[in-house]
Amino acid sequence: MISNEQIATLATFGSVWAVLAVSHNLADHVIGQTDHQANGKAAPSAAEVADGASPRRGWGACLGHVAQYHLVMAVMLAVAWAALPLQMSWTGLVAGLVVSAVTHAFFDRRWPVRWLLEHVGSKGFAELKAAGMNGIYLTDQALHQTALLVSALLITRL
Repeated sequence: MISNEQIATLATFGSVWAVLAVSHNLADHVIGQTDHQANGKAAPSAAEVADGASPRRGWGACLGHVAQYHLVMAVMLAVAWAALPLQMSWTGLVAGLVVSAVTHAFFDRRWPVRWLLEHVGSKGFAELKAAGMNGIYLTDQALHQTALLVSALLITRL
């Protein structure tokens, strides 16, 4: 028989996962990223580094986006926590948001996503940019959602 505590944990996980998914879409596509951040967060390209550009270029835009994104996420989680009897702790919230921030910044540099696709036999998908599809973007979104699943587990269980 399932206990009330287990039901509360499952309900909290489902709610947190939903809030993180909605927050992700809102922050990544609407209010958590400027055009400057979107265009600069992955700079420089490999070719630019080969030509002497600093590999650190682009980190400012990337971290600015990650900060805005997580501000949106924190506000949305706070609203849900205020409105619902969720069983969350500050430790879990901090751990979940840190995992999300670190992985988001890493994936948004784009080279890790390209590297992953090239090493799992999907180099062609990494190069896909046709018919409204973009392989790097789709993989980036899948990786963000996977990281958010880990974040939801941490928020719920710590």
